[in-house]
Amino acid sequence: MMNLDDQGLYASIDKSGMGRLIRDLPAQCRRAWEKALKFNPPADYSIIDKIVILGMGGSAIGGDLLKAAAGPLKNLQIFVQRDYDLPDFIDKSTLVVASSYSGNTEETLSGFTQALDRDCKKLVFSTGGKITALAHEHNVPVFVIDHVSPPRAALGYSLLPLLAVMQNLGLINSKSVEVESALTAVQKLSEGWQEDAPQASNQAKQLAATLYGKIPVIYCAGILTDVGRRWKTQINENSKAWAFFEVLPELNHNAVLGYSYPGDMKDKTHVLFLRCPALHPRTLVRYKISGELLERKNIPYQYIDSDGAGTLKHVLGLVLLGDWVSYYLAILYGIDPSPVPEIDLLKQRLSEAK
Repeated sequence: MMNLDDQGLYASIDKSGMGRLIRDLPAQCRRAWEKALKFNPPADYSIIDKIVILGMGGSAIGGDLLKAAAGPLKNLQIFVQRDYDLPDFIDKSTLVVASSYSGNTEETLSGFTQALDRDCKKLVFSTGGKITALAHEHNVPVFVIDHVSPPRAALGYSLLPLLAVMQNLGLINSKSVEVESALTAVQKLSEGWQEDAPQASNQAKQLAATLYGKIPVIYCAGILTDVGRRWKTQINENSKAWAFFEVLPELNHNAVLGYSYPGDMKDKTHVLFLRCPALHPRTLVRYKISGELLERKNIPYQYIDSDGAGTLKHVLGLVLLGDWVSYYLAILYGIDPSPVPEIDLLKQRLSEAK
């Protein structure tokens, strides 16, 4: 296995600079937040009871995490739509947010085009592309993302502006103090996970070394459900590796029965429990018992804990840890984490099939 403390590895393998983008995430979040606080949609956009976020991949994950970051909502529901068609319940009390980093995501374009013919409020978050041109043509407000990276590395611009828009519209109480506190804490955490932090004290490097040659299975719950999704997709995209995620308490009603066969999978799998004190007390009990069930089957597992207070801190901190883990796993596999050739091929074949 490669030595992750060898600083020469990173320039030779990470030719596209994914490590730099991950290091920049806390600062990126702050830039996105400050810009979005100046973005004010029409006042009547506050008269809604549903937000539907259209997106795929890295452009959709911000909507997923928003459901946790926004906190409990009494009279507002948030949905993320990863598909070509709009939900049937779209109406004049719905805000449809089309989130497409490139502006050319075909599923998001399809849904947004349908929204133009529906009596609902509309917003676009994008760097440009077809969706921005379409929005301008129909006088739909556009929040312009002025950040250059692969979509999955632009999380700050897919999450924080959504939170800021909700604040600006008066849909949630001010999050400014929580955002500042969370970003300060996450920046400090990240310093201990960066390339120059030695593996002996670097949790991200240690986890990557543990996961090397294994199939990671991420167990998560509550506000960390979509953090688990993020870990899974980052390991897929950055590490070019298999990964899966399961959600408690649901997995206790099915997945716990699947540990026996095939028998040799126990040597190829490693389970990670993402955990924080904010989870439901009964769910935390389930974490403990679920670990005991894995132990009975000799399946390796470990708990990844987020300490302290604040939902946004728990969410962003564990997201960033997962990003670093996926990065180091890519380095251990000797592969540049940025290119996604299979996705590029799929898009090419889809364009040819039109």
